[in-house]
Amino acid sequence: MSEAVDRMQEINKVKVSAPAHLHTGNFDMTGDLGRLYGTVGFAVDKCLEIEVAKADEVKAKDEAAFLFTKRFANAYKLAGAEVKVEKSIPKFVGMGYHTTLALSIGSALAKLYGLKLTTEEIALTMQRGAITSLGVHAFKVGGFIVEGGFRVKEREKMIPPLIFHQAVPSNWLFVIAIAKEPQEKIVKMRENEDQILRNLKLMPKETSDMLSRIVLVKIIPSMVEGDLKSFGEGLTAFNSELGKFWNEYQCGRTYCHPVVEEAIKIMLRRSTCACQTSWGPTIYGIVDGKTEAEVLTKELKDYLAKNGGGEVFYTKANNVGAVVGGK
Repeated sequence: MSEAVDRMQEINKVKVSAPAHLHTGNFDMTGDLGRLYGTVGFAVDKCLEIEVAKADEVKAKDEAAFLFTKRFANAYKLAGAEVKVEKSIPKFVGMGYHTTLALSIGSALAKLYGLKLTTEEIALTMQRGAITSLGVHAFKVGGFIVEGGFRVKEREKMIPPLIFHQAVPSNWLFVIAIAKEPQEKIVKMRENEDQILRNLKLMPKETSDMLSRIVLVKIIPSMVEGDLKSFGEGLTAFNSELGKFWNEYQCGRTYCHPVVEEAIKIMLRRSTCACQTSWGPTIYGIVDGKTEAEVLTKELKDYLAKNGGGEVFYTKANNVGAVVGGK
């Protein structure tokens, strides 16, 4: 009888739904206090959905899914699995596709094979989230996230800790625009991302001081108080100041491309928030309510239609993180 119950309870397939995330940026790239990076950002309700089933070997049509599954299976000596990406999020545009995919696959495989692993352990196995852990915490808890950076002497050996987290109000809507024009260039840059980050110049201490101060006395208090105007001002100031640090990789610009720069200006006509996520080309603003979101979405769609095309949509924050379910 007990064997029959065990067979009934055995999990053969796991579905995972996990949110995309948006970077605001990193506040300390100086490292003189013993930590580097530290990240501010959000989980949003644009979700990756996968199904993972037990198999005798690794199978996946998506190349990244195949490589991540192989990496995890080899690390824990698993027979294999078949991974199907049922719903994707945009790739190579600064919304965390690869980190979200890796954590989704690792979490599904852990559930399938009865491995008791934390999200942080899965992330280290998959070699994701050790420089900036925004994607790890977006996967775990969603919402608005501030993580504290990695200890300088433990680069890529630890997952930076979550130091502030709060649910984003449901009426705060993210208007997200992904310009097509810069994408080819940014994909090529992302192929060399590891090399760029390893050889990156240190941020002047004064810049890290200023960015950290914006986070501590402008962004976090405004979120606690639910003050969208002040919160958006803080995010925009933070993101634009950080963009100046990265300008040598953006042809001397604060943002990645002239099309993106103009889209930022359009966002700021209707929102105090306009930010580029990661290398771009994705940008986002936060507005109060559906009416404002619809108007801004239309304006940006009209603009991109005349300037190389792209995608524009609006969505809520995701305040719960990933959902992992077996059957």
